[in-house]
Amino acid sequence: MVTPRPRMMRLALFGAAAAVLVLVVWMFLYKPPVSVETSPIGRGDVAVTVGDDGITRVRDVYEVAAPVAARLLRVEPEVGDAVTANETILARLMPLDPGFLDDRSRSVATAQLAAAQARLALDRAEVNRASATESLARREHGRTATLAENGTVSRAALDRARTARDEAVATLASARAAVAASQSGVAAAQAQLAAPLARDKAGDIAIRAPVSGALLQIFQKSESVVQAGAPLVAVGDPGGDLEIVADLVSTDAVRIKPGDLVHVEQWGGPQPLLGRVRLVEPFGFLKISALGIEEQRVNVRIDLTGDPKTWSRLGHGYRVEVRIVTDTAEKVLRVPTSALFRARDQWAVFVNDRGHARLRRVQLGLMNDRFAEVRSGLKEREAVVLFPAETIRDGTKLRQRD
Repeated sequence: MVTPRPRMMRLALFGAAAAVLVLVVWMFLYKPPVSVETSPIGRGDVAVTVGDDGITRVRDVYEVAAPVAARLLRVEPEVGDAVTANETILARLMPLDPGFLDDRSRSVATAQLAAAQARLALDRAEVNRASATESLARREHGRTATLAENGTVSRAALDRARTARDEAVATLASARAAVAASQSGVAAAQAQLAAPLARDKAGDIAIRAPVSGALLQIFQKSESVVQAGAPLVAVGDPGGDLEIVADLVSTDAVRIKPGDLVHVEQWGGPQPLLGRVRLVEPFGFLKISALGIEEQRVNVRIDLTGDPKTWSRLGHGYRVEVRIVTDTAEKVLRVPTSALFRARDQWAVFVNDRGHARLRRVQLGLMNDRFAEVRSGLKEREAVVLFPAETIRDGTKLRQRD
């Protein structure tokens, strides 16, 4: 016969074992709610953009070059100075000084000078001879003319006297011209022997600004000898003639057309600037990226819009970031891209349905890095799970994260 006490002990042990079993089963089967962040679906604009770095530059930069080989005086204006077209003097050029002669060249020049002086003396003697002949011919012509009037000599004799006079006059003029040429030869020979001399600014060539704007760059600041065509300074108008050039991958460039809206960011100002695409260049070029990848790039030229005072601090060659709007959908139902994931080759989201996750497959339209256009699968004001974890399944309990 079993006593009551052992029976009570067996019942207590059985109850404890059953409680432990229930606890173990509950621990294996119970899944606590997953803490998530949610966002309600709403309407707004979805803009598809293409972005990359860009460089500002003055559209028309005038590089002023030396018109002739000359000695450049020190450039007095400084970079950034305002210039006025046809008034501001950018640089001054002086004629080149003659070079020094070596012993051989000096000997040759000295001999040439002596020969020129000898020719000059010979030509002057010829002038004296021609002058005497001319005087005699004039007197002979005068006497013959008097006799011809009296009928003493024939008219043929008068003609010969006149011809002799004219020839003597021409010979004298030729001799004087030869003297002038010989004098020039002497001067040229003396110039070959002239030593370099210091010059002042008298007779220099003033290079003036071709357009109004600012001095952008000085290629040669100090005094030096420059050759014809050597660049001296660069002039442009950064205040009213500034553009942005962005080199984009060719696959992105084909989606851009003139007139597209551009947002200019990271330029240094508090607010983004606005611009418009002016030209997509038809010629591409090869560029190697920082990772060593060869890319075919295309330059896109952008004009800034609005008040120039808002971007007056930008200059030539400044770095900016551009986002070119290629397509826009206005006031459409949109979902954050952080809520999207792929499910069986389709886009899907988890909707928070009264504390439980419900899988929804959606059809999307335009998409950018923040939002995607929802064409079907969601309704306005439904809450979607942001950054869904891999542990979430259809029906998983959810808890809103604080």
